[in-house]
Amino acid sequence: MTAGCHDGDDSARDGGAVDVATPRIALVGSPNAGKTSLFNALTGLRAKTGNYPGVTVSRFVGTCHTAGGTLLLEDLPGTYSLQAISPDEQIMVDALDGRIEGERGPDAVLVVVDATTLRRSLRLVAQILGRGLPTAVAVTFTDELTLRQGALDVEAFGQALGVPVIPVIGNRAGRAGRLRALLDDWRSWPAPVLAPPSEPAELDAWIDSVLSFAGYRAPGRHAITQRVDAVLLHPVWGTLVFLTVMVLFFQTIFGVAAPLQGYVETFFGWLGSLVADHVSNPWVAGLLGDAVIGGVGGVLVFVPQIMLLFLLIAFLESVGYMSRAAFLMDRVMARAGLEGRAFVSLLSSFACAIPGIMATRTLPSARDRLATMMAAPLMTCSARLPVYVLLIGLLVDPAAHVGPFGVQGLVIFGMYLLGALSAMTVAWVFQKIAGRRGEALPFYMEMPPYRLPTARSVLIAMGDSARSFVRKCTTIITVTTIALWLLLNLPLQSATELSAHGVDPGNDTAVSAYVADHSYAADLGRLVSPVFAPLGFDWRINIAVLSAQSARETFVATMGQVAAAQDPEQPAQALRDMTYADGPRAGQPVFTGPTIAALLVYFAFALQCMATVGIMRRETGTWKWPLIAFTYMTSLAWVMALLARTVTALLTGAG
Repeated sequence: MTAGCHDGDDSARDGGAVDVATPRIALVGSPNAGKTSLFNALTGLRAKTGNYPGVTVSRFVGTCHTAGGTLLLEDLPGTYSLQAISPDEQIMVDALDGRIEGERGPDAVLVVVDATTLRRSLRLVAQILGRGLPTAVAVTFTDELTLRQGALDVEAFGQALGVPVIPVIGNRAGRAGRLRALLDDWRSWPAPVLAPPSEPAELDAWIDSVLSFAGYRAPGRHAITQRVDAVLLHPVWGTLVFLTVMVLFFQTIFGVAAPLQGYVETFFGWLGSLVADHVSNPWVAGLLGDAVIGGVGGVLVFVPQIMLLFLLIAFLESVGYMSRAAFLMDRVMARAGLEGRAFVSLLSSFACAIPGIMATRTLPSARDRLATMMAAPLMTCSARLPVYVLLIGLLVDPAAHVGPFGVQGLVIFGMYLLGALSAMTVAWVFQKIAGRRGEALPFYMEMPPYRLPTARSVLIAMGDSARSFVRKCTTIITVTTIALWLLLNLPLQSATELSAHGVDPGNDTAVSAYVADHSYAADLGRLVSPVFAPLGFDWRINIAVLSAQSARETFVATMGQVAAAQDPEQPAQALRDMTYADGPRAGQPVFTGPTIAALLVYFAFALQCMATVGIMRRETGTWKWPLIAFTYMTSLAWVMALLARTVTALLTGAG
């Protein structure tokens, strides 16, 4: 597999043909040691990094160009030991042993150790040296060690180990030149005269002697981290801060992104007017104006929210807050029968369920992995955000506030909270279904010091996520939208047929509405009406919900097409004014409070991402669990949507 970034596969490469004889060097290190930052600096790739453990759960492979030629670098999942207790650690051990099918083992190993936690890292170094492969050590965070009054003689450290040692700062790509030169000379790396001992007492003595010879002085407590953690890790104040951060998080998404979204809407409106003014062929004009601009453009207007979402997530990850959040949530996770590692998996699902499901590899227990995997799709991913923003915009007045907080932001916070609570409940249920847990294994959650991220790293994370969203719009959503446009415009209606049904062929808006209402899409929507009618959905919403099975954002694209067909000038207003075309509710508004509530809850629970189903199949090795997930989530979505509609109707008196 060759790719520019990790998109859910077990490896990522920077493309280009590489000879099978190309030297292969493995990067090994404990979580949060800066290993992946070094990998990115050396290869130019953009593997995900974060200031909390459990980020890397797959192998990343990239090429590193040196003065002597080309090397293959392999970034392996972080681990504290070669005694694997979870699938991600087993991946690392298998890669070192050359047990990955179709690939040979590494020719050499670069061990990345954190200078501020050197004693702990030396246990992993000893295990690597015991394997007899050419080995070098890269010491990261030496600048932070000095700032915190610690000390390390790097040259003496290398002499004590008997292998090359080089200090590096992982997030500064410009300082990777010396490391490239070291890697280029991997065949000449010296080996220790004696391998480190493996017996625990002897190993402790060996670590003491190495640190003593290297003049190592452990760093003092990070003063800022200590003071901030006194609040953030407090069971009461920390929880309140966490909830406040989340509320402000979603207030920012609505408050800051709304003006930017207006500019994007204006831009696509201008494009639509250009099509209307300069494209005379009605089919081409419809394809461009309704399908591409009205449909795909209707999703792209949410790019500001998506970018802001990932900007905030990247900042919270990089600054070190996520490990604190995991610590706070560990007690909550325990009530669902899960350990803190599961929180990292569920946390990853806020961006996308796919990395969240893959992150279950860090869980040693197969029962915990399965329960977390079945719950992860319920966490509110970024694909739901455009749907939520559209529906909440129809439901809540932008000017409505509760104190200093906008109601729209509070509602979307509530939707994210609903997803999290639902995931916890489902995880608990599947824990009970899966049976006994077995012996509990140790869980380590490192609390890294708070670090200000570089603007470049945060912007890269945001840009990559935004590009992924746009790429999705220009591939899956575009194909689905064009197919829906054809279904909404076929069969063709002649002027004679239109006139016979009282439609003026010269009235484009009336023609578009009539054609859509008598299209193949309308037939399909009405076919499934018995299923969705209790939720208040009409055939147009039915089609949008069905189209969302390919990608949730397609719901927005479909409704954009329908609205653009009814009122090309003001599609948003067309949605608000949309009425039932037939049936017992004919003439009544479609998007009432109860119907919008039903839609919000349906999307909160339904599994509408085939890529997630595919990755679940790959991780479980069977279609059984993906089918169970799809069935239970679809059924749960329908039942909870009906409940939401019923309760909202009772509270508001609306139908």
